[in-house]
Amino acid sequence: MATAQKSRSKQAKAITLKGSTEIVTDFFKFATNANVYPTDDFHMVKKYGQVVLVTQDLGLERYIDTVLTQVREWLTSGSITQLVIAIVARESKVTLERWVFDIKLTLPPGPTEEDPNPAPVPPKPESEIQAEIRGVIKQIISSNTFLPTLNEPTYFTVLAYTNDNPGTASTPGGDPAAEANPAPALWLDSDPLLIEQGKSQQVRLKSFDTKIHKIEAMVPMGASTEDGIGCV
Repeated sequence: MATAQKSRSKQAKAITLKGSTEIVTDFFKFATNANVYPTDDFHMVKKYGQVVLVTQDLGLERYIDTVLTQVREWLTSGSITQLVIAIVARESKVTLERWVFDIKLTLPPGPTEEDPNPAPVPPKPESEIQAEIRGVIKQIISSNTFLPTLNEPTYFTVLAYTNDNPGTASTPGGDPAAEANPAPALWLDSDPLLIEQGKSQQVRLKSFDTKIHKIEAMVPMGASTEDGIGCV
């Protein structure tokens, strides 16, 4: 007696808003860890098919977790438009680097009178998304090839731009390593920590797209190194 055999094909599942939010939040965790403190303060883990650095400092880890808890909520609501990681000189308070991540939200089309049954957005394989993220992380890790070495003590501040307050950055505090400045629960209005206008150019990095969130990265560069491109 012949038995019927069903052919099975592995199809990519459409990523939900919640799933996309977790992917982007996870990316920001590793992006924030990269290049913010000396490598001695980190340990190596395998992520995105490569070795990445994760902080060993419990205070810094709590700070990053506090930041990402709010970022996760903003990603879910679609209210965040940009996340910035500013590297600031501890003494002079001058912004030395400013990593900018633009965030674009694209939700699947809903039913309308003209089109009550819109076609679903074709799913994107998670492996393809992970490969795109790996490309961005590699650029961040290798940034020492196009950014000059920071020869002074620094700290970093995370700035967020939201639809509710598009003209002003918000930050959960100053130096997360300072004992007198633990990570607070509320975000505060902040100076955007911009680079002086007219003295920098922007170098655009790779991007990644989950089909719901698209992240485009760039870093401003100043003309202060021997080859005419440097840190700002």
